[in-house]
Amino acid sequence: MIEIEFSSETVEQLHYERRYHPHPRVRQRMEVVYLKALGYQHQEIGYIVGICQKTLRNYLRMYQAGGIEALKTLNFYRPKSELDKHREQLKAEFEARPAKSINEAVQRIKKLTGIRRSPTQVAKFLKNLGLKRLKVGHIPSKADPEKQKVFLEEELEPRLEEARQGKRHVSFVDAAHFVMRPFLGFLWCFVRQFIQAPSGRKRFNVLGALHATTLQVVTFTNDSYINSLSVAKLMCKIAVEFAGLPITLVMDNARYQRCRFVMDLATALGIELLFLPSYSPNLNLIERLWKFIKKQCLYSEYYETFIDFKHAIASCIAETAGEHRQELVSLLTLKFQTFENVPL
Repeated sequence: MIEIEFSSETVEQLHYERRYHPHPRVRQRMEVVYLKALGYQHQEIGYIVGICQKTLRNYLRMYQAGGIEALKTLNFYRPKSELDKHREQLKAEFEARPAKSINEAVQRIKKLTGIRRSPTQVAKFLKNLGLKRLKVGHIPSKADPEKQKVFLEEELEPRLEEARQGKRHVSFVDAAHFVMRPFLGFLWCFVRQFIQAPSGRKRFNVLGALHATTLQVVTFTNDSYINSLSVAKLMCKIAVEFAGLPITLVMDNARYQRCRFVMDLATALGIELLFLPSYSPNLNLIERLWKFIKKQCLYSEYYETFIDFKHAIASCIAETAGEHRQELVSLLTLKFQTFENVPL
């Protein structure tokens, strides 16, 4: 039997620590020593706490050797990977040449270090290094990063700041052409699933204007083509919807938008047209909305009729300020990808 004497102050501290210490193992140790201080027998303590007698004696000796502070010490065994010795070398390797797959990483690590590990172990090691599996982006071949930067800082940001202050309406305009065809996505399933491909190539055109701050979407839709008359009808709807403050429409350089007819009508309606630099979809906020809509209601979905197809898209757009608002608030932030310092 291990004999230990306890002061009343020690008993109070043990009582506190056994209930409020953040680590469960430490709370268990405190419980054992606390029960010992109350005069319980070792067999009784082991039964109450649910530990063997050997563990119980270890806790008591730990207390004898270093008091309550010793009971708080956590020295769990944490095995170290042999790859840790090559950590900096491997970090530099994958920073210079990212791996396309875990299996490729396994082979390259073996070639560099002579150490072979399973794909699961390598994946864990790479995450430990700070690597993430990210989709590769692309830069339009004719995009001019410097022009984009100047446009963003000198043209777009000042107007967006006015919109944040409630002094201006800014909307991003673009057309999406939804073709009725299979949109293949990913599913969590036991076996690979298939969807039926609809016949024909019917197209639902949506010319939309996404408000920069409220995320309200104004649209003009048809089943034929988007042209300058489509843009004119959309601008008339916007002029009525957002009357009372200056209106700026941010749009790309599509010919049917940058024609004399559209620009004259914009002047008559008191709408400012702000044209993006060429090849700058990354600066058009509404592009993110089109991707969201495809993912939300088209990927891995089959619609028997074109009417069902159109209704699904229109319903999804209608919920941008309702059911989908929470997701879109984080997606449609006024932060834009620029290409001055991206790794190539």
